[in-house]
Amino acid sequence: MTDPKKMKKNKEKSEKIGVYICYCGGNISDHVDVEKVREAAEKFPGVAVARTNSFMCSDPGQELIIEDLKNGVVDRVVVASCAPSLHENTFRSAITRAGANPYIYDHANIREQVSWVLHGDKATYKAEKLVAAATGKAGLLEPLDPIRVNARKHATVIGGGIAGLKAARVLADRGLEVVLIEKTPFLGGNAAGLDTVAPLGEQCSALIAELAKGVLEHTAITVLTRSEVVGFNGYVGNYNLQVKTTLSSSSAFDKAAGHVVPFEGDNADTPTEQNVKTGAVVLATGFRSYQPKTGEYGFDDHREVLTLPEFIKQLSEVNCSGDILELNGRKIRAMAVIHCVGSRQIPGIHEEDENGYLNEYCSRTCCSSILHAANTVKEQFPKTNIYDLYRDIRTYGRGQEELYDRAARNRVVFLRFEAGNSPTVSANDDGSDYALKVTIEDGLTFSEEIEVPVDLVVLATGMEAGDVSDLVSMMKLPVGTDKFLQEVHPKLAPVEMSVSGIFLAGTAQAPMNISEACNGAAAAAVKTASLLSKGYLELDPYVAAVDQDLCRGTGACVDACLADGALEMIDAETENGTEKKARVVPALCLGCGACVAVCPTGAIDLKGWSLKQYEAMVDMIVADELIDI
Repeated sequence: MTDPKKMKKNKEKSEKIGVYICYCGGNISDHVDVEKVREAAEKFPGVAVARTNSFMCSDPGQELIIEDLKNGVVDRVVVASCAPSLHENTFRSAITRAGANPYIYDHANIREQVSWVLHGDKATYKAEKLVAAATGKAGLLEPLDPIRVNARKHATVIGGGIAGLKAARVLADRGLEVVLIEKTPFLGGNAAGLDTVAPLGEQCSALIAELAKGVLEHTAITVLTRSEVVGFNGYVGNYNLQVKTTLSSSSAFDKAAGHVVPFEGDNADTPTEQNVKTGAVVLATGFRSYQPKTGEYGFDDHREVLTLPEFIKQLSEVNCSGDILELNGRKIRAMAVIHCVGSRQIPGIHEEDENGYLNEYCSRTCCSSILHAANTVKEQFPKTNIYDLYRDIRTYGRGQEELYDRAARNRVVFLRFEAGNSPTVSANDDGSDYALKVTIEDGLTFSEEIEVPVDLVVLATGMEAGDVSDLVSMMKLPVGTDKFLQEVHPKLAPVEMSVSGIFLAGTAQAPMNISEACNGAAAAAVKTASLLSKGYLELDPYVAAVDQDLCRGTGACVDACLADGALEMIDAETENGTEKKARVVPALCLGCGACVAVCPTGAIDLKGWSLKQYEAMVDMIVADELIDI
């Protein structure tokens, strides 16, 4: 290995590296001696200056870097702070504002990889090592140009629910051509099965009709119902989707149902396929409602046990007067509603599904929905008694807590149970004419056992991730432990996915109410429009590059490549005639380095992560004489 003391003689290395180390408000400095790391960094070969700041990502922290670059003090930058995925773009932007190339910067993660896992001298030692490695690499960094690719001013929205409709309209209003793909004959998604919406009681059919009308009448939007994506390839800005459509997709309103329903033209059920060329994709694939297991709170065992979606549908069809609710010819004198069915499941308490999985998350909307339904019943049929059985009431958000207060004023009776002691639902065998009885140990009365005779039980079922396994496989999409599609970061990149040019909208991402789904859809649409509006994209240049003089055309790199189409063999004219050579398609390259490892002649390397840079990092890590511990 290269002697670090001789590195200064290497003319390829920068002699003006700036090292900027963050305290992170105590997140790092509580466990790492930041000033000791700075003192060590000052001694590293090529380091011109080493500075610290409480928050390097703050404006004052960025100004330290900008001023040193502008004044010519440094020409390479190393930042030691939190994970680069959080603030890499922040520091690149600061370097650009200083008039420098944003790729002359490297990052040392001394928070997640150091202070969050180590303490004391060990933490400081490791931080010094990581900063040393980063400076070794930074000295060999070269200014790079981003990869520019043409981008179609076209977006595809998959899913025609509330979020999909909102995203499509926002995209079209920002000048993009849009294709909206919906696999069912209807627009509106799960929301189309609702009557009124909490907390204000608006008619859901009117909300859907307004959104759908705006989509169908927009000249820039093409709606394909009964359609599914069956093929996917390409790269950000230039994706190709193979779409299979069963029937024609002309649409008209069914105002009574609140749906947008396709009417068939002159074709039968003959499937057709078309290729949709698009720049980006918005996933608005929605959710599915939890289906209780047989016997869960008496579900399937008793016809008087309904899920909340089933009850909402039946309630919307009620056409009766009087003080007592009637459903299917039966008077509902008393009913019980049970919270958290299919949500907040606890290992060891709740039964796992066939795959050993539990929905441990809160579905967030169930409390408000069930209380809204209870208030609707009580205010229309005041002599129907309602018992609300809950673990916790979570009516979050503006106007939602009022639903709980209203239910109390409407004399809904609240009974609280513990997670490990859920109520039981059974047939009523005490001789009364109530069909069921619900037994609960009520935490509000010091665990007194209470039996409640009822005519109906309604289960507040939660949201589950929709089945998008085909899209996940085709598009290589990340999925969270809750089975919903996974965003890059909940705060810094809340609607972006790790696959460039694919965005998330609505309940494909997590349980949300309609307002949140629309907000998320608008955010995804704005991000998409911002990405495509210029007609071209600039991608990071960290991709493989082939030295044609060294390439012998073995094809080993193509075989090892993890991204379809990123490497290809071409016929190249050389002094020896036509020879096979490898060529990189930069927009498809993942920058993984698999090709570098298998090239027998060393003809291929990664820009920004070259083998020489790795060797320099290792040299600095093992150069203990540089670090005074």
